[in-house]
Amino acid sequence: MRSNNRIVVPEAKAAMNKFKMEAANEVGVDLKQGYNGHLTSREAGSVGGQMVKKMIEAYENKIKE
Repeated sequence: MRSNNRIVVPEAKAAMNKFKMEAANEVGVDLKQGYNGHLTSREAGSVGGQMVKKMIEAYENKIKE
């Protein structure tokens, strides 16, 4: 089974990984490089939710300018 979560701009992969690690740190999830099968669904969801929250905040700040 292939993942549909492909990065459209390959050069952005490192930035997205850094963003994911920062979001995990902010919500207190022990995220490691590579496979993170030890995470619960709740932990993984909180990382994704934090990423979305930060993206929305960035967009809102941009349109206020």
